[in-house]
Amino acid sequence: MRSGSVADTPQRHFDDVYAGQYAVLVRLAYTTTGSVAAAEDVVQDAFLELYRRWTHVAEPAAWLRRAVVSRCTSWVRRRRLERRHGQPRDPGTHPPTAPETVAVRAALARLRPRHRAVVFLRYYLDLPEAEIAAALGCRPGTVKSMLHRARTILREYVDEC
Repeated sequence: MRSGSVADTPQRHFDDVYAGQYAVLVRLAYTTTGSVAAAEDVVQDAFLELYRRWTHVAEPAAWLRRAVVSRCTSWVRRRRLERRHGQPRDPGTHPPTAPETVAVRAALARLRPRHRAVVFLRYYLDLPEAEIAAALGCRPGTVKSMLHRARTILREYVDEC
C-alpha cells in the first residue's frame, strides 16, 4: 500500500492500539478498583486523553498503563474519602466467577491498590520491573519491594486457607 492509504493513517494506528490494549487495561483497572464500571470509565478516559495527545506520545501502550494506574489511584482515593464521610459506594457489577477466581480476588483484596497494580503488571502482563516502575512513577527498587511485600501478604493468606 502507498504511504497515504487508509491503512497508514494515524487513526488506523490508534484503532490498533485501542484493539490491542483495551481489554488488558480494563483488567488492570478492575484489579485496582474492584469495579467493572469504574474500570471501563477509567480506561475510556485514558484513551480519550491519548487520542488528544496522539501525535506527542511515542509509546502509547506504556503511556496508557501509566494513565490508567494514575486514574485508578485517584478513583480509589475518592472512594476512600466517600466512605470516610459516609457517602455510599458504587458496588459495580461483577462478572460470574469460578471458585479459583473468588480465591484469587479475595487474596488480592488484601493488598493495597498499588500492590495489586504491581502484581497485575508483573504477573499478568509479564512486564519487566523498569516498565512497571515507569507505569507507577517510581523506581525499579520500589517495584521490587512492593512485589516482595505483595507476595508475602498473598503467601500469608494462602497459608491461612
